[in-house]
Amino acid sequence: MKKIMIVFVSSWMLLACNSASNNNQDSVDSAQDVNDSTNVVSNNTSDFATEAASGGMMEVQLGQMAQQKAQSQRVKDFGAMMVKDHSQANDELKAIAARQNIALPDSMSDDKKKHIDDLSSKTGKDFDKAYMDMMVDDHKEDVDKFKDAAQNVTDTAIRSFAAKTVPVLQKHLDSAQAIHQNMQ
Repeated sequence: MKKIMIVFVSSWMLLACNSASNNNQDSVDSAQDVNDSTNVVSNNTSDFATEAASGGMMEVQLGQMAQQKAQSQRVKDFGAMMVKDHSQANDELKAIAARQNIALPDSMSDDKKKHIDDLSSKTGKDFDKAYMDMMVDDHKEDVDKFKDAAQNVTDTAIRSFAAKTVPVLQKHLDSAQAIHQNMQ
């Protein structure tokens, strides 16, 4: 009976996310709405998880773009690191969310898509500078959000994920700042 209930809840969450996204609602908002309606986890847990998933998807896509569009080899290498590390973190977050019955977005938020659209029109040195500017700003925010989640999120699995991810994000920030400074 427990398996049937989990399958039903999971199917309902997926259906709710898909129908909400068909109504032009941001996929992150849709996932948060599903989590709010099921009360499976606290709001601070589901909000962090959905935002982290969206941000992780953006980092992977931008990293792939950097590998193709960047002029500097350091920027290309940084992009490769983003794809590798954030793909791994995304997979880990998905596994935790599945175990905890937390709905995650199936695509990134509209504001993350805007970052991708903004960078997609740039090439060469313009792309390198804009990408590294964004990576410095984004990773400063990410380090703060993940540190906060590591201390304040109520779900222990998500809290542990955040704590484990902080050093990786700090390494990304340090690398982004070094590349950014070298470009000046």
